[in-house]
Amino acid sequence: MIGMNTAIKLSPVAYHVLGRPSIKFRKIQVFAVVSFWSLYLLRGNNHGPPILRNISARLSKRLTAWQTLVLTLLWLYTARNFAKIFGLESPEPLANLYNRAYFRATWVTTALDAGFWTAMKIKRKWLRDLASMVFSVYYLIAAEQADEKVRKVRGLLTVDHLRVSWNKATTPYLSLVSRIMRPKLMQYPPRAIRIPRPAESVYNEPVNAWLYFDGPLSALRNHTNIVLDLPGGGFVAMTPRHHDDKLMAWAARTGLPVLSLDYRKAPEYPYPYALNEAYDAYHTLVATLGRCIGLAGLSPPRIVLTGDSAGANFAVGLCLMVLESANMERRLQDQQSLPAPEGLVLIYPALDLNIGNWMSDEQMSLIQDQRMRKINKDILKRKSQDYYKLRPDTPHPSDDEHAESLSSGPNAGIVLNEDSSTTAVKSPAAKEGHLAAGPTVASQSSALASSRPKLLKTRLAVSSMISYFNDRVLTPEMMRAMIILYVGPHNRPDFSSDFLLSPLLAPEAMLAKFPKTYFLTGERDPLVDDTVIFAGRIRQAKQNDFLQKKELGLRKKKDEFNEKDHVEVMLIPGISHGFLQFVSVFPEGWRHVFRCGRWIEDIFAENDNLHQSSAHHTEPIHLSSRHRHHRRVPTESSGDEDMPLQMSTISTKEDSHSSPRSRDSRVRPSIDRRKQSMVSLASEEDLLGRRMKGLASGLMGLTTDGTQTP
Repeated sequence: MIGMNTAIKLSPVAYHVLGRPSIKFRKIQVFAVVSFWSLYLLRGNNHGPPILRNISARLSKRLTAWQTLVLTLLWLYTARNFAKIFGLESPEPLANLYNRAYFRATWVTTALDAGFWTAMKIKRKWLRDLASMVFSVYYLIAAEQADEKVRKVRGLLTVDHLRVSWNKATTPYLSLVSRIMRPKLMQYPPRAIRIPRPAESVYNEPVNAWLYFDGPLSALRNHTNIVLDLPGGGFVAMTPRHHDDKLMAWAARTGLPVLSLDYRKAPEYPYPYALNEAYDAYHTLVATLGRCIGLAGLSPPRIVLTGDSAGANFAVGLCLMVLESANMERRLQDQQSLPAPEGLVLIYPALDLNIGNWMSDEQMSLIQDQRMRKINKDILKRKSQDYYKLRPDTPHPSDDEHAESLSSGPNAGIVLNEDSSTTAVKSPAAKEGHLAAGPTVASQSSALASSRPKLLKTRLAVSSMISYFNDRVLTPEMMRAMIILYVGPHNRPDFSSDFLLSPLLAPEAMLAKFPKTYFLTGERDPLVDDTVIFAGRIRQAKQNDFLQKKELGLRKKKDEFNEKDHVEVMLIPGISHGFLQFVSVFPEGWRHVFRCGRWIEDIFAENDNLHQSSAHHTEPIHLSSRHRHHRRVPTESSGDEDMPLQMSTISTKEDSHSSPRSRDSRVRPSIDRRKQSMVSLASEEDLLGRRMKGLASGLMGLTTDGTQTP
């Protein structure tokens, strides 16, 4: 007799039948079915099994083989689409979320993702590129299969999947299609350049970049304005060449040199390597007066920072590093600090890597600010409707009631009946213990009003990442993968205070010094909350600083605060993330590309009078060895001190062949600096290390022993 603890081994077939499907057995099953019926057609009776032979013999006299084949396929197609024919199919959840043009464009991008992911295992590049296009054409026709393919792949994402999806624009065939569909913008092609590191940097490798300038290199000597772009790509993929459409358009429209950094990507170069690269490039541009890219070097360059998605995260982080560096130099009475950028243009920025489910009171108050009510109207309406989607039978508030609820505080509205025990409100007389003498006109009116649904304040407000978790472009699985790969398995940053990792957390004192900032985001973007909250924080910091200076007599009493002098937000209805990346299939995107170009021109134009009135420096800014080069270092523990910026006087060069981890591994001790009240298990470090290693290894396609998965 077999004991109860004896393990019973089951075959793959048994596991498959018992509800644990095996992908390998599915292949065997398909081959078995095809082989059986092929052999039967070849060796069996022409009219089938004995039960069907009489029927087959009679039908063969009336139908030809062609008619039989067509009828069979037609009935199979009808059976497969039975629900559609009779209106029993489940509704498409995203059909009404986007506008028609954007929804159509996402189906094209989904088909391309499915096609390229299907062919990504092919080793020969020429065959892989060709097969990717063939599969993509198939998925354009079979759109539902494309959606299912993408859904399954996103459930088990690796860094290779992300890169195949986002880097496909530079493959030969797609690149050719893009060039054909792109309007003629520039006569001169982009130029690859390398920007040397500052002498104070601990890194040796130059920063790679692409220069977009519609003119000969000799004409650069006539310019002092530069657009410094940090392209997006989820921290792990995409180079400036994947953003040719917008960068060429900006260079052609403004006539300015557009320098786009080809920073090194995670996971090979985790946080904060790319951010330090951006800072070093900015430092070199200022220190050399632009000579490093061909400018005359007669005056300090004026720089506008731009970035989209993850690149916008770098742009804001770079600006914060420059502002913090200037603060440090002022404390040290050093006048050779880096100047702040002229302004920023942020496109669907990813500013909060600490993804949460619920909105805080402070965040809701920023979104519901009276001055931004018109811009944020649809976002607020969307958040208040989350409850009504789950309870359609609940009476909806009118527009007036909804507006009243918004003006009364940072809470969304839910309508409940007055007679509910949780919302019952007694009259003043009842509170005093008095009884009403009899029904009056006033009491009857009051009773009638109390019988109507009343608006109950609630703190329930879902973040945009959760509201749009079914987004066709950016899903929570993708955000999770990008954040884990960007942070890396060895860093343990404090997501609640590290404002260079999540710039949304930047201190108000630094936001008060922030330059003019423009935001461009789709209303249905999972990251739209990052835009409206950060814009609200800048506006709040600027206004508080304005009022403080006014109280101190530093401003005239008649001066009024104008928020458009500091921040402007453009929310585009009916679209989501990444719309500037596929303008070939979303032509409306060109309008927004050129809008950003106008913003860049406006930033320089608004600051012209200020810079003309100030004296121009005619000598280079040499930052001596005593100047503290500002850079970010990784953190290991969430219990570290709140010191997101490190100042270094080390100028010793390290071996250029050393790994990025070894060059960027000067970390602060995590155990000694923990708060004494923090209680941790002895195996906490090992447990968290194993957990992060397991997550990162899965995303990078590695097994537990470090080998690459097939």
